[in-house]
Amino acid sequence: MERVKLIDTGLNYDYNKLETRRKTDMVVIHHTGNPTDDDLSAQAINTSHQAQGWTCIGYHYVIRKDGTVELGRPHWTVGAHAYGENSHTIGIHVCGNFEQAKPTAAQIESLAMLLSNICTDYGLPIDSDHIAGHRDLMSTACPGKNLYEMLQKIIGKSIFYQQQ
Repeated sequence: MERVKLIDTGLNYDYNKLETRRKTDMVVIHHTGNPTDDDLSAQAINTSHQAQGWTCIGYHYVIRKDGTVELGRPHWTVGAHAYGENSHTIGIHVCGNFEQAKPTAAQIESLAMLLSNICTDYGLPIDSDHIAGHRDLMSTACPGKNLYEMLQKIIGKSIFYQQQ
């Protein structure tokens, strides 16, 4: 199986304030949802989240417009991305406002490969019971209608990547 390249941008935060996630049974997909279709780096999101009093970025991974996958908070920790569901999920942030725009082809491919890698690493089936849009867990537009409508296609691509 092919592995997605992960970029460590050297985020600054206190590891001692992070909790170890004891169970992983779902991956949650998010978008930025800002008024503009932006391309925020993991560093920019980390800075924003810390300014709100958080320990660090709430997501485990950030997928930029060019398909680059940046590391967020460590994959083994409890996230801060889906209220009430963080203790058992991994959060992936796909940059952009997908109520307005569509994800890039590079983002779709990187997301599919990352999901394949995560599901394989954690022994999860690649299906809609284990890969969800943020809106599947609570009342929100996230990950935006244009990305949400593509989740089944992305799950299919993830299965393809897993079989390579």
